[in-house]
Amino acid sequence: MNIAFVSSDAPSASQSRADVAAQHDHLMAVARELGREHKVTIYTRRNSEADRPKVRVSPGVTLEHLSAGPAEDLPEERLLPYLSDLGDQLMLRWGQNRPDVIHAHSWTGGLAAIAGASGLDVPFTQTFGAEPTGDARKARLRRAIGMRASAVIAGCGDEESSLIRLGVPRRNIAVIPYGVDVERFRRQGPAATRGARPRLLHVGQLTRGKGAHTAVRVLEGIPDAELVIAGGPVGGGPEHDADAHSIMLLAKEIGVQDRVTLLGRVPHASVAKLMRSADVVLSLPREAPTGVVALEAMACGVPVVASAVGAHLDSVVDGVTGLLVPADRPAQISRLTRALLADPTRRTALGFAGADRARSRYSWERISQELLHVYENAMATRH
Repeated sequence: MNIAFVSSDAPSASQSRADVAAQHDHLMAVARELGREHKVTIYTRRNSEADRPKVRVSPGVTLEHLSAGPAEDLPEERLLPYLSDLGDQLMLRWGQNRPDVIHAHSWTGGLAAIAGASGLDVPFTQTFGAEPTGDARKARLRRAIGMRASAVIAGCGDEESSLIRLGVPRRNIAVIPYGVDVERFRRQGPAATRGARPRLLHVGQLTRGKGAHTAVRVLEGIPDAELVIAGGPVGGGPEHDADAHSIMLLAKEIGVQDRVTLLGRVPHASVAKLMRSADVVLSLPREAPTGVVALEAMACGVPVVASAVGAHLDSVVDGVTGLLVPADRPAQISRLTRALLADPTRRTALGFAGADRARSRYSWERISQELLHVYENAMATRH
């Protein structure tokens, strides 16, 4: 199968860089997996002078940078005037190398793909990703793209519900979650060094609403535990980062600063080692469009306490592979986490069940097979 991915890599005003990075990592991992047996070309906009026109990513996978607008990072609102140029570039390439199926990522990628595929009669599938629908104009565009697509791929049941409310027909939606690298994130492997205290771990951004502040408040009710926070500025120092400073101020205010460690941004290659050193991973954001941190913790066999939102509602089976909790109830989360720390047998059981679920349901191999099924259905419906 000749598969064309289209990605604009343009963040919206409401998206964090971490959300965009998670979506990019997901796209590249899926492409590599599909490239084992199929031909995948990823088309994206050239946003740096250093971008080469064509790059071989892995066997079967090629990345093509298309010139549309200035060679610099552009947010959505500044990218819009150049989408027609991007569509023209796609039309030129697809006229010479017609794909069997097109998979657009983000609504800007969708608009460019629709323009590029004009007159080709190629099935078109769409992933919107973690994009809030508050903007009425953007919502109308998303709905129009969703109605045009052969299939719209949602990352979780919560996103499926949002798409249905938007007006996308339920029959056109396929729920295919974000995956996890089950070779890197696994129970067996080295663990980071630690002391004798029970260790809680938060991985991710430090901005309010992402869970780090809640995790600090959770620590207040678990007097013998430590909290390690991976995320934020490189080097971990709160002096020059407002969010890190806010977290340490909160820790000092409630008297737990001696038990909170800010590591700063940790390379993704080191996250599994850090997770295996923890007794419990806390993932407590108010919104979880991808739920990647909880998945990675589960894959490492570490019990996860996750907010009952977004993708967590699909991936974390409450009481079986982890615990689902309200996002902003530190006292309640503290009580449940304290009980979990006191019960090593239950932690082991949750860890084994979580690792098994991550490997069987969320491996890149499984995700790519589900995508292929969607592509095949789209091609069959088209002809």
